Amino acid sequence: MNPSGIGRISPDRLPPKPGSYLLMLKLAADAEIRVGRLGAIGFRRGWYAYAGSAFGSGGLAGRLRHHLRPVRKRHWHVDFLRDHARVMEVWMAVGPPNREHEWARILARDPGAGIGVRGFGCSGCRCPSHLLYFIARPADDLIRKKLGAGISTRVKLM
Repeated sequence: MNPSGIGRISPDRLPPKPGSYLLMLKLAADAEIRVGRLGAIGFRRGWYAYAGSAFGSGGLAGRLRHHLRPVRKRHWHVDFLRDHARVMEVWMAVGPPNREHEWARILARDPGAGIGVRGFGCSGCRCPSHLLYFIARPADDLIRKKLGAGISTRVKLM
C-alpha cells in the first residue's frame, strides 16, 4: 500500500484488527433480488455503499475476506446483493469506535445518495438502512471529507 492509504491489497493481507468498513459495490443492471426476510427487492443499476463493522473474532480481515470471496453461504443482507453486484473497493477504519451507524447516516444526508433498501444491514439498530444508493460512483473527496474521521485505508479491487 502506498503512503496515501490508497492501494490494492490481497484479501490475505487485510488487518486482523477490529474496525469499521464501507463496501463500494457496482450493480451493472437493474435486478430483482430476494434478500432473506426482507423478501424480493428491486435494485437499480448503479453504485451501492454498504456500511458495516467487524468487532468479532477475525476482525476486519475475517469479515472482509468473507465479503471479497464468492458467496458460498449468506450470513448478512449484503451477501444477497453480492450475488449480483461486484465489490469494487473497500474503505476501512481500524479500531473503535464502531463507525458503521455514523457513516450510514452521513452518507444518507448527501444530496446524491438515496436509501438503497429500508432495513438493509441494520436489523440490530434503529438506522433506516446501512445501504446507500448512488447513480454514479461517489467521489473520493465525498467519502474522505464526510467520513474522514477514522477512514484510514481505501482498497481498490477493480
